[in-house]
Amino acid sequence: MIDRRLIKNFDWVLLLVLLLLAGISLLNLYSATYAIRDVGGDKIFVKQIYWFLIGFTVLLAVTTFNYYKLEQLAFPAYLLSVFLLIAVLMGGKVTSGSQRWLSLGPVSFQPSEFAKIAVVLVLAKFFGERGGNRAYRLRDLWQPFILIMIPCVLILKEPDLGSALFMGLVSFSMILFVKVHWKSILIFLFSGMAAAPLIWFRLKEYQQMRILTFLRPDMDPLGAGYHINQSKIAIGSGCLWGKGFLNGTQTRLHFLPEQHTDFAFSVLAEEWGMVGAVALLMIYLFMIFWGLNIVKSSKDRFGAVLAFGIVAVIFWQVVINVGMVTGLLPVVGIPLILFSYGGSSLVTTMGVVGLLMNISMRRFMFQEDQEKLL
Repeated sequence: MIDRRLIKNFDWVLLLVLLLLAGISLLNLYSATYAIRDVGGDKIFVKQIYWFLIGFTVLLAVTTFNYYKLEQLAFPAYLLSVFLLIAVLMGGKVTSGSQRWLSLGPVSFQPSEFAKIAVVLVLAKFFGERGGNRAYRLRDLWQPFILIMIPCVLILKEPDLGSALFMGLVSFSMILFVKVHWKSILIFLFSGMAAAPLIWFRLKEYQQMRILTFLRPDMDPLGAGYHINQSKIAIGSGCLWGKGFLNGTQTRLHFLPEQHTDFAFSVLAEEWGMVGAVALLMIYLFMIFWGLNIVKSSKDRFGAVLAFGIVAVIFWQVVINVGMVTGLLPVVGIPLILFSYGGSSLVTTMGVVGLLMNISMRRFMFQEDQEKLL
């Protein structure tokens, strides 16, 4: 039987935000694929509708059980994610020079998407079991660092620099949230700066070119710099109000690459202008602040750290993608969360947002139980 209090305390606000994002995303995807309907654009649009339906089903399913149970499943989920990442390297599907996909019959998925959430879950368990107000030092964090580094190294081997960096940022955000001594933070940052030259020479040539193009966008305008230059043209040409729905010239004439995936935000900015772009960012900002409020009001440490990790996933994915398509950050292949086309990312994200709703719902149930005891 489903506890009636779950329905009473259901986070309808977060669900409405998701429905709003889904509607805007599908409208934008229809426009991004409109010019290629005769070569499969309509199939992309229909598939994304199916992915959203699957995602909402997963979201609702995730809200039905007590999230405390995930504490016991954290390490098994982490080990499964590592196994899947190894499986990708051994026999995964190669696309555009990268080995990032596993195929199960007609369905392909990216294990790195699952690994991101598994790391958030295992870190929430680790820090949830270690309470107190004492600030952590580097010597206290050797276990989390190992847990983070194993999937990061495997993802870098695919190679997928963007996902590895993203996982590192989310993990570092969670570590800062649980309090780290400021001297330890400085040591970590200086160590990272010292290791930068070694990391640089370990990067693939195309990854180095992406960073160099970020520093000098005009060095290869028809090669490595083409993506970002066309994206900035699309965003800038939208001006204040945009060119109108289905009227984006960069999109219609196929100047804008990856317009339904990594550069979906550029399509929106061209057609709806600065007003539309800012409106979308305000929706994300509201979602992030709503999530932080859930973190603040969580009644247990595991729930608070887990909720913060989920908010960090949303925050960094928005920041990296928008920074990438506007030229403020290097192009690293991170899609815009709940907006860009993609099944693995969408379903995984809907699942973790369902977890956020789960934590939100059960904080009220905890309060009601306490009031009954009094």
